[in-house]
Amino acid sequence: MKLRLTLLAASLAIAVNPAFANSNKLMSGPVALAAPQQKTNLIAQLSAAQDLPAKHSFSVSTEHPGAAGTKIVRLHHTFNGLRIWQSESVVVLDSASKVVSQSGLDRRQALLKPANTLTGAGVGAGAGVAEPNIIPAISAQAAIDAAAQKLAPNGTYIVKPEAELILFPLITKQRKLSALKKSESALNALDLETVVTGYQLAYLVKTRMMAGERPVLMDSIINADDGKVIQEISAMHNVVGTGNSQYNGVVPINTTFDGTNYKMTDPSRGTGGRFGAMAITDANHTSSPGAVYTNPTNVWGDGQQYNGGSTTNANGQTAAVNALWGMMNTYDTMNNVLGWKSLDGNNTSTYINVHVNNNYENAYYSDACKCMFIGDGATYFYNLGSIDVIGHEMGHGITASTSNLTYSGESGGLNESNSDIVGDMVEAYARSGGTGTTIPTGNDWFMGKEIARNGVPLRFMQKPSKDGSSPDAWSSSLGSIDVHYSSGPNNRMFYFLSQGSNATVGNDAYSQYLTGNPSAMSGIGNDKAFRIWFKANTTKFTAGTDYADARAKMIQTAEELYGTGSKEVIAVTRAYAAINVGEDMDEGPQPLAIKTQPTSATVLAGLPATFSVAVKGGTSPYAYQWYKNGAKVTGATSATYSFVTSGRDYNAKIHAVITDAAGASLTTSTAILTISTTQIETQSIKNGGFEAGATDWQGSTEKIGTWPTQPAFEGAQNLWLGGKGKTATETVFQEVTIPASASTANLTFQLHINTAETTKTVAYDKLKVIVRSTSGADLKTLVTYSNLNKATGYQARSFDMLEFKGQTVRVAFVETEDVTLQTSFLLDNVSLISK
Repeated sequence: MKLRLTLLAASLAIAVNPAFANSNKLMSGPVALAAPQQKTNLIAQLSAAQDLPAKHSFSVSTEHPGAAGTKIVRLHHTFNGLRIWQSESVVVLDSASKVVSQSGLDRRQALLKPANTLTGAGVGAGAGVAEPNIIPAISAQAAIDAAAQKLAPNGTYIVKPEAELILFPLITKQRKLSALKKSESALNALDLETVVTGYQLAYLVKTRMMAGERPVLMDSIINADDGKVIQEISAMHNVVGTGNSQYNGVVPINTTFDGTNYKMTDPSRGTGGRFGAMAITDANHTSSPGAVYTNPTNVWGDGQQYNGGSTTNANGQTAAVNALWGMMNTYDTMNNVLGWKSLDGNNTSTYINVHVNNNYENAYYSDACKCMFIGDGATYFYNLGSIDVIGHEMGHGITASTSNLTYSGESGGLNESNSDIVGDMVEAYARSGGTGTTIPTGNDWFMGKEIARNGVPLRFMQKPSKDGSSPDAWSSSLGSIDVHYSSGPNNRMFYFLSQGSNATVGNDAYSQYLTGNPSAMSGIGNDKAFRIWFKANTTKFTAGTDYADARAKMIQTAEELYGTGSKEVIAVTRAYAAINVGEDMDEGPQPLAIKTQPTSATVLAGLPATFSVAVKGGTSPYAYQWYKNGAKVTGATSATYSFVTSGRDYNAKIHAVITDAAGASLTTSTAILTISTTQIETQSIKNGGFEAGATDWQGSTEKIGTWPTQPAFEGAQNLWLGGKGKTATETVFQEVTIPASASTANLTFQLHINTAETTKTVAYDKLKVIVRSTSGADLKTLVTYSNLNKATGYQARSFDMLEFKGQTVRVAFVETEDVTLQTSFLLDNVSLISK
């Protein structure tokens, strides 16, 4: 069928869809860039919150719009001013520049001082590394030359090369302890963890060259000590032959009129950029942008495959029509549905070059120009400007402006997969009319079917292995294959997330990894699936995100958009389980369960301790109540409990009780807080709350326990001296050392005295608090209490111990009771804090 293409002049008014105007989009833009002082304040705020040493900091990488007036700021982690490769934070700020959320990938932990691990941050495999050298042995030019010599010794630069000095983490994937005995075939993506074993000073060299007609776009990691190539990462984000817009029939495209000719520029979609508007240029069989297409009439192309003649006659214009139609629909999909404008979210115009090289069977995105290049095809493919390919290539531009997923390993597969997802969603949107604020069904779940001369798609999203090279599921070797193939499992995940699976073995949508009930998972449709994916990629993914990290951040995003325990969260969890990333789960209502328990921590006295819990299932919203040493903490009613510690918090026991909206309740495990010695405070008494029983105490330690009739001040256990009603002497003591540098030293404890004695004048039963030498000799009696001091409840007591600084002494509680009528002395929260 012969196709005629009719264009709409740019002078036509563009109506605003009311539904679109009132829609709740994920993104809104453009945004104002932060002023230098704002960036400085944010960096200072993050550094203080994470208690980073002086050599560690951040540098702002990119900013782009977020949802409902928020802004996304991406920051590199730095050490001595050098950025650490793939170590990043993603911060969401509200309109007042307050932090809404943080995400990221931290590969600097092995560089942090041991003191910083006391906050519970952890250091990967649990050990730090020596500080790396930061003085290069070779120059930046030498690194550039080394990269060029390896890539294209006789090439010609199309963009001036760049070399940035970085710290390159040396990483390895190792099995978690729980997976040590698993066979290779039984491994799940969550069975492995990434461990940093060291850091290499290196140059990141960006090479953009032409070797004849072959574009050479590469990022090279060059060892700064010896000039050797550590890693090469393709910067030509391409699909090897996809697309075919010449089968879309008669389509309207926006152009401009300059008074004489019509130009293939669309000012209604994007501003600025190289041509001041979205544009299509004629590369005329080169790899360089040529002139913008012009035509004396506003009717373009003949709808036929390019025949090799003129690139500007009707037949040559068809490639440009394909490209502009794909560009317009990609822009409209992202803008109308998500509120994302152009590639960078800030509505900066881009352009597409068509008729690239001779018989070129490829299409690619280049970050050098932030533009796309489309070949004409030859033996295997028709023109590569199909709508899904254009969407795919523009998807690379969106990733480059946001998560910037490194184009190698698992992150490279996710980068390619994102572009396949964008391309297929653009196809769905365009095939359904290209209007509205949601993405309907309408895509074919193939990539490049239209452009293939034999009709066989380039990639199959439902079952990737049908292309003969892409795996259907994650395996430990996934990161070592080409990114166009390692994208396969995530493409399949997205298909499952949108369309669901099939329980019949042998069906293309069947997954052996789905073990939950029902065996065929339910999908949530294109629109919700794409919203979750897009938000995760733009607000949580970082350059080094792998499949396991993507799963965690997709689940978190689904919870933010649709609620904890929602069907959308379940669908994300099951879709990743279907590709061997994480465990499967049942659909439908799930019982309330604790996903992440509070963990024990060691902190410096005087600094905050933070405990958190994550739950799943049940009926949201959830109610939280934290307990410290068994006592309810007033106001501690969120998923996170934080408080400033003191020495008396040694061995504190922390737990929480969670209740859902349906009344189901769970109690977390107990986390233990350990207080470390610092110059701020020194706690000399250990186990002063007696929660660890007789640990650290000597003497009549059988008197330490849980007593239903004589409850503790805090927690479950206390020390109960006396109470026998007969002649007895009991002593409990602990040896302590008071620092010689102390300027204050105070012994404190909680004391409750109850008695059966009725006298108001005679002290029959007594408790003495005595300071003794390590040999047991009395040095000083601090106080004597008796039955005459009885009181309701516990009373706080405090005594100065500074005169014993620099000494090791015993703090002893000595009780004596006479022949009849009991007196009980209950002690708890014993503390000796020096400053």
